[in-house]
Amino acid sequence: MKRKVFGIPGLALVAGLGVTACDLPPPTFGGAIIEVSSRPPAPRPEMRPRPIYAGAVWIEGRWEWRGQWFWVPGYWSRPQVGWRWVPHQWAMWHGRWRYVPGHWQRV
Repeated sequence: MKRKVFGIPGLALVAGLGVTACDLPPPTFGGAIIEVSSRPPAPRPEMRPRPIYAGAVWIEGRWEWRGQWFWVPGYWSRPQVGWRWVPHQWAMWHGRWRYVPGHWQRV
């Protein structure tokens, strides 16, 4: 399975070719776009441990591609006032699976 990694300039190049924003998943954070040819496995069911503090936000586990699929378990995170968590996802884009990392977004 071939993995493609593009920097943000590559995304700018694609955007410059007339691709509209609705054709692209949200940009990745950290400067790389990860694409793979096979669909990630279904999410693993996880037992959430008790929150470690009041108001903690559960960050779901996710599949990562590291030459093969690797499960990264979920965890509790501190809430950020005025922000909401947008979950990680793998989105189909031009026949390939593209990783869109989870991130905090202003409300």
